[in-house]
Amino acid sequence: MANDELEGTALSVYTFIARADGPVGTRDITRGAKLSSTSVTHYHLQKLETLDLIEKNSNGNYIPKKRAAIDGHVWIGKNLMPQLMLYSFFFIGAFVAEISTILLSLIIKSLVVETSFWFLTGLTLVAMLLFLKEGTRLQRKLKPKKR
Repeated sequence: MANDELEGTALSVYTFIARADGPVGTRDITRGAKLSSTSVTHYHLQKLETLDLIEKNSNGNYIPKKRAAIDGHVWIGKNLMPQLMLYSFFFIGAFVAEISTILLSLIIKSLVVETSFWFLTGLTLVAMLLFLKEGTRLQRKLKPKKR
């Protein structure tokens, strides 16, 4: 599948269908993906059917046919999450561990925190914030925009 074809509104429609608990109709998709009309929805549904990502059931509702591999994203259950968010969670955990060590050094006087540890904690904080910011930006791209 051409990954560059699944972006913008088509990606919003696809993720809405993939997150649904069951088959969804055109009007539900139009409302849920915040599209302007059912004709716009039909256009993107046809595109997704052509890409073999969704199919229409016997009632005329749509269901996901397979999981699309989206560059820089991973599926966690029914949710599509930017990989950068997962990296930020790793750095959040590291930052919490480093801050805990610093706080322990204030309580336990025999535990000495060197200056280099403070520097590395600052680097962890910067990495955490950068990954979190970029991951959040990518996550917002997945959410439908009001049209």
